[in-house]
Amino acid sequence: MAKKLYVGNLSYSTTDAILSELFGEIGQVLSVNLITDRMTGRSKGFAFVEMADQNAALAAINQLNGQEVDGRALKVAEARPKREDGGDRGGERRRRW
Repeated sequence: MAKKLYVGNLSYSTTDAILSELFGEIGQVLSVNLITDRMTGRSKGFAFVEMADQNAALAAINQLNGQEVDGRALKVAEARPKREDGGDRGGERRRRW
């Protein structure tokens, strides 16, 4: 069963190809989704990597969490499920009048 991982504290120069290669050394990578700003196209410093199976995902967490890549110590953890309500937009919801 596939497992999605959160990868944080990425350098803005880290690419999806770098992540795919790094995680591919541990197990089969199904997808890499580097999160970018819609307006600038610049990386937001985190990504999601989907591994083919649970064992590879756990090995990736154990081996890569804290490892330095492009001058930054990675934060690798199991991704939390996406919120159904669209997520927290950084504060209270504002009413439109």
